[in-house]
Amino acid sequence: MLTISTPGRICLFGEHQDYLGLPVIASAISRRVQITGEHRADKQIIIHLPDIESELRMEVSDTRMPYIQKRDYFRSGYNLMLDKGLTFSKGIECTVTGNIPINSGTSSSSALLVTWIHFLSKMADIPQNFTPEQLGEMAFQAEVVEFGEPGGMMDQLSTAIGNAVYLEFSPKVITEPLQPSLGAFVLADSKEPKDTIGVLKRAKFARLDLIEKIKTKYPDFSLHTFETATSEQLKPYLTTDEYVLLIGTLRNRDILREALQLFRENKMTDKQLGDLLSEHHSILRDVLHISTPKIERMLKAAMAAGALGGKINGSGGGGCMFVYAPESPEEVARAIEEAGGKSYVIRIDEGTVVL
Repeated sequence: MLTISTPGRICLFGEHQDYLGLPVIASAISRRVQITGEHRADKQIIIHLPDIESELRMEVSDTRMPYIQKRDYFRSGYNLMLDKGLTFSKGIECTVTGNIPINSGTSSSSALLVTWIHFLSKMADIPQNFTPEQLGEMAFQAEVVEFGEPGGMMDQLSTAIGNAVYLEFSPKVITEPLQPSLGAFVLADSKEPKDTIGVLKRAKFARLDLIEKIKTKYPDFSLHTFETATSEQLKPYLTTDEYVLLIGTLRNRDILREALQLFRENKMTDKQLGDLLSEHHSILRDVLHISTPKIERMLKAAMAAGALGGKINGSGGGGCMFVYAPESPEEVARAIEEAGGKSYVIRIDEGTVVL
């Protein structure tokens, strides 16, 4: 019997920056998905999904399986294993369970795919020992590339690697594990459906258009190298809204850089972390407009109950937020519940593991 467990994740810094080619700092959390299973004597692959009262059946194959439903992740994960040269001569029966909030910006689907690929790599005729980075990259292929979906690699890499991790995506993928000594967080689901398309229209496409506009005047412009202190020179060429959008993007980039330096030097205090998270959120709220009145009420209640800072998590327009609450997490969780959210006390956790 084999069990693989993988965490969900929160984005500490760099929210809505990765698709601009900018880095992020993400953290695995102590809400996880796990797959437990063993080989069968026949060629059947039977996947029990008790959390959603469902079951999936397919057969072992030595050729790629056709996709028969939207985001057919179990088949895409299997196909990726075949692409890597793995073979399967025995059937598999397994059960998937988890406690990561679904559709709430905590990477439940990415955690599932990392777990499935890790599980399959161990159930193959010749079991493999892929690195966490390799598992994350393969999960990205299976989740995003196979289905032509938008999205970066943050979710898959951070859930596979675990703990806190600094991720660069351009010009190549770089991962730097971080080991901050941090206390409890409180993750909270607003239970509001996310307006993903509306959010992307404001947060992503408006800024991509802005970058192209700036490049007509300054062809060498790059968000990686442009100095915030020189931003005044761009003001004559931009509308007021465009300039505010640029300044907010640059400040979020700089907040991440400040946090990274403090983490690297092991000098991040609880107060500094809370303050940086809250400043990051204020830009997401006031410049990118991805918060909601309910999430603001939840954050306000959390701060009044002792949280040191926090931010919306994921695409926004609903979904989850989290706060850093090392001293009174249970009180903060109760305050968020009273404000209408569903709360979970969480800690930074390890990445995908064989149990």
